Amino acid sequence: MSTIRTLLVELTGTEEFAESVGDDVDLAASGIDSGDLVRLVLLVEQRTGVEITAEDMEHLRTIADYERFVSERAATTGGA
Repeated sequence: MSTIRTLLVELTGTEEFAESVGDDVDLAASGIDSGDLVRLVLLVEQRTGVEITAEDMEHLRTIADYERFVSERAATTGGA
């Protein structure tokens, strides 16, 4: 399970939700509300050490977006 999916399980408390959302499905459209998206960003920052700005959040809509962003930033900064 990917890092972001693992964090979604932690956030939602259910593995079924995290596994049912496709990599390219808009998380907000899949039932994650704005508060949960903020909590997801905080979890990503805590667990990976990758900072996500408000501007970055505007471009992070899918699991694939988050995975790509974290991977690129971690490679650039030497983080997760």
